[in-house]
Amino acid sequence: MTSTSTTSGATPVAGRAPDQAVPVPDDVRDVVGVGVLMPNGRLAGRSFASRAEAEAWARPDEGEQVVELNLLCDCDL
Repeated sequence: MTSTSTTSGATPVAGRAPDQAVPVPDDVRDVVGVGVLMPNGRLAGRSFASRAEAEAWARPDEGEQVVELNLLCDCDL
């Protein structure tokens, strides 16, 4: 019987070469994104590539807050 295993933590994605695999976190709770919470309790209608980008866009003096979100369930962390 032949078995194979991988410890790379990467998964091939359709349309990408095998050497361009996307890393997959071990725990889905680690799939985190960044957003801006508006003073009215809603999230800003845009996405941010990094926390630094969200902090640059947010206006804390107007009550906006940078928050981290679980992207798989949209739950606040």
